[in-house]
Amino acid sequence: MRHDDLAAKVGATMFAADRASKDLLQMQLVQCQPGRAVMRMAVREDMLNGHRICHGGLIFTLADSTFAFACNSRNLATVAAGASIEFLRPAALGDVLTCEGVEQVLQGRHGIYDMTVTNQRGETVALFRGKSAQIKGAVLPEEDEK
Repeated sequence: MRHDDLAAKVGATMFAADRASKDLLQMQLVQCQPGRAVMRMAVREDMLNGHRICHGGLIFTLADSTFAFACNSRNLATVAAGASIEFLRPAALGDVLTCEGVEQVLQGRHGIYDMTVTNQRGETVALFRGKSAQIKGAVLPEEDEK
């Protein structure tokens, strides 16, 4: 199977089982390629904090979910070893947030991934950096890679 096809299949399989991203937060997996993923989330009324802006934890969750798809895209079971985020501007009710995650380094079992969260106007809302660690196993069984 081609690398792009494998990444797309891994992404679809993970997304189907990701109740938090898919069902609770109603995110969309836009794209999953080797070392890269794009997800989208609309800011709803129930996502607003006491300042009537999108709760930072939900923006972090969008970035963290995108990170998960990017770092598992090669079908090697991978988890977060750490992450940090910088909030640059608020997201408001009705904003559509898009997060693009890109692998910066993959060395041995460890990787570094950068996520950029933007709004529908292309303004950067947050920057997230995640560190990954491969664990035993795969998302898809070996026979599904063929």
